[in-house]
Amino acid sequence: MRKHSLALLFCFSLAACAGSVGSADKADGSASASSWWSFGSSEKSKAKAATPKIDHQLTNAWLDEYEPRLRDALKGSSMQLERRQNVLVVTAPVDSSFNPDRPSMLMPAVLGPFTRVAKILEKDPRTGVLILGHADSKGQIEANRTLSEDRAKAVASIFRLSGLQRDRLLLKGLGSNMPRAANDSSAGRALNRRVEIVLTPKQTLVALLAKYEQPAVPVKAVADQGTKVAAD
Repeated sequence: MRKHSLALLFCFSLAACAGSVGSADKADGSASASSWWSFGSSEKSKAKAATPKIDHQLTNAWLDEYEPRLRDALKGSSMQLERRQNVLVVTAPVDSSFNPDRPSMLMPAVLGPFTRVAKILEKDPRTGVLILGHADSKGQIEANRTLSEDRAKAVASIFRLSGLQRDRLLLKGLGSNMPRAANDSSAGRALNRRVEIVLTPKQTLVALLAKYEQPAVPVKAVADQGTKVAAD
């Protein structure tokens, strides 16, 4: 049930992200105009001509190659690595990764693990990176979304400083829309405060975003679905 829940929540995340790509493309690639950074912009015309498909053999080979390397890079840290369908996901809990007095500032202890991961990926131009910021449901919806985006940007900056090109990197602040647990306890809220780094071959990530692209789902409906799944 846990694996099914994680997979479904990830699908919801991709759907929410894909729904934002179109508006981001109109922002002339400006990071200040949109939380999205450019991703494969030189291939947009080709992408429109045919829906990209996942090459499962290539993707599984990439996952097999990078899973042990990333696990080694994260040893001794509070971050977790999960292998989900077609992707590897690094999860950084907010409580041990960000300064409690400056909520969007990374703690020194996580700079090493993030940098090691970024250096591994930077050398492989095949790799795509999607960074998702998440928050719990306490406070105002828009404030949570902004904070989750700022945290995603803080992590993305490590990847950029390590040399990862902008056309391989996407980021999005999802606020409290995609919980992993119910928000009715401090433990549940702590699980929901996180930054996820979704890693897979670039063409696979493009295909996943295209596959789950759909009309925007009302925020409340998505949150209700995610809470129900997490509680199962």
